[in-house]
Amino acid sequence: MNNRIAIGCDHAGYPLKHTIIEHLKSKGFNIIDLGTNSEEAVDYPDFAQAVGEAIADGKADLGIVLCGSGVGASVAANKVPGVRAAMCHDTFSAHQGREDDNTNVLCLGARVIGPSLAIEVLDAFVNAKFTNAERHLRRLNKVLAIEKKYSK
Repeated sequence: MNNRIAIGCDHAGYPLKHTIIEHLKSKGFNIIDLGTNSEEAVDYPDFAQAVGEAIADGKADLGIVLCGSGVGASVAANKVPGVRAAMCHDTFSAHQGREDDNTNVLCLGARVIGPSLAIEVLDAFVNAKFTNAERHLRRLNKVLAIEKKYSK
């Protein structure tokens, strides 16, 4: 089980963060809360980086990053080597990304998705597992090769 989940958000994601944390705790997950802790304006890249580094350093198995749209969080989190972040606002993308692409960070737009759907998407993400199917491994290895080529 991917039991350790790092979560971070900017001010736009802050109201949804508590709903997600309480839900994950009720399911037995260990939460690493990396902020922010208010609705005071902050910059999403700081929190996306913190979650990405928790993944890259092995402190967390999965990550969740919340911002207004989910787009900025996804872009920023994907800059951390080893992170495969996906912005998902539907359950199919959330579980398919984990099963086929081995995503490890879910990005949600708190101004786009409501709390009930966010929980459904979150559950689809955390409950899915990478299939290790040959075609998925082949594609993942190509993605990792791209990352390696451009990492310094």
